[in-house]
Amino acid sequence: MRSSLIILSFFALGLLLGVFRLFPESWMDSNLSFYVLCLLMFSVGVSIGHDKESVSKFRSLSPRLLLLPVATVVGTLLGVIVVSFLIKGRSLSELLAVGSGMGYYSLSSILITEYKGVELGTIALLANIIREVLTLLFAPWLVKYFGKLAPISAGGTTTMDTTLPIIIKNSSSEFSIVSIYHGFITDLSVPFLVTIFCSI
Repeated sequence: MRSSLIILSFFALGLLLGVFRLFPESWMDSNLSFYVLCLLMFSVGVSIGHDKESVSKFRSLSPRLLLLPVATVVGTLLGVIVVSFLIKGRSLSELLAVGSGMGYYSLSSILITEYKGVELGTIALLANIIREVLTLLFAPWLVKYFGKLAPISAGGTTTMDTTLPIIIKNSSSEFSIVSIYHGFITDLSVPFLVTIFCSI
């Protein structure tokens, strides 16, 4: 929860700085967001490569649980399709791009901003932060009514970092490997899915 509030605070600060034009205009017209994106992708690669035990952890998973990230991605996209009937002014491909962020607000919002503009990028940022916050707040309720895998699926990419502690607390530590694996795979899907839907 604390990390989500920090992210929201930085977003609000950036918004205020932009509204009051406290940044040089040249920064807004440069490729700054592209370089930030490259740095984020580098960081993701380093974090994945640094965990030497990740391969052995993945091998110990049940074959049935290996499909959980697929179910999360498919379920998310189906949910977006259903909601798209209620949202006017945006194409289905744009909404699917936003949904494809899977909780990875930093990467998906930058990618969508590059392809579709600041407005949709901001919507993606907020949608993915809200997904993380809702998982943190409602994890106990999700476990109670939908089972121990529910908060993992709800958390999307965040299940290998920010929502992992709350998942372990409510689903038990035996689901930690599943949670990390799920976050890792959904994390990998984000750049591909977002790029595909932004290109349609």
